[in-house]
Amino acid sequence: MNLLEAIFLGIIQGLAEFLPVSSSGHLMVFHHLLRIESNDNLTFIVVLNLGTLIPLLYIFRKDILELVRRPFQKTVLLLIIATIPIVIATLTFENFVETLFQSTQFLAFGFLATGIILILTDKIKGNKKTLKDMTYTDSITVGLTQALAIFPGLSRSGSTLSALLLRGITREDAVKFSFLMSIPAAFGALGFRILRMFTGHIDVSQLNFLNLFAGFIAAMISGYLSINLMMKLIKTAKLKYFALFYVFGLTALIFVLF
Repeated sequence: MNLLEAIFLGIIQGLAEFLPVSSSGHLMVFHHLLRIESNDNLTFIVVLNLGTLIPLLYIFRKDILELVRRPFQKTVLLLIIATIPIVIATLTFENFVETLFQSTQFLAFGFLATGIILILTDKIKGNKKTLKDMTYTDSITVGLTQALAIFPGLSRSGSTLSALLLRGITREDAVKFSFLMSIPAAFGALGFRILRMFTGHIDVSQLNFLNLFAGFIAAMISGYLSINLMMKLIKTAKLKYFALFYVFGLTALIFVLF
């Protein structure tokens, strides 16, 4: 992977991370289409995820500061509960997921499932539950959907938004909680990769830190644009257009190419 490829993939990651189109799936598609080789694809993806985390922390800084000032409030507990399933899934299926990131065999099915989820999500209207009304069952449910989204092609934001809307949460609060959920997940993934470096499972000498940094910056900038666009789309119930004109089209292309 050269520097320009790292920047390009960072832009793709930032745009796709918060839009309901599976950023990891997109990175896999472009890795194969452009024949980009990387010594550790999953570490590169984790670093790009960290890049998209920076604008998220900035946009929701008031909400995050409130959670930090009052760490024993209900919302913090809900976020902790929602994070537990992805921790368990990552530890349990680590090797299997890493294998999937090296192959496009099941990628189209993940995108197909994402498209169906988006169409169903747009049909959900009239929700009245706010974050204050969320139950621990709601938190567990959305946590399980986030855990499923570790598989390539399944959109994390699309899956968690759908679960929250199905549980009756308002669109505005569903977006907020879904984005807040991604913060501990991103930090957890980064911490897990760092641990693997220290334990010798990842050869640090084989990592290109210039590419990692360039991808990080590109993902950070494009991620900021993506968050603002997603917040507008979910409020106006336009997600079905992503499914019909983009996700399903990409699914068909993947079936043909791979």
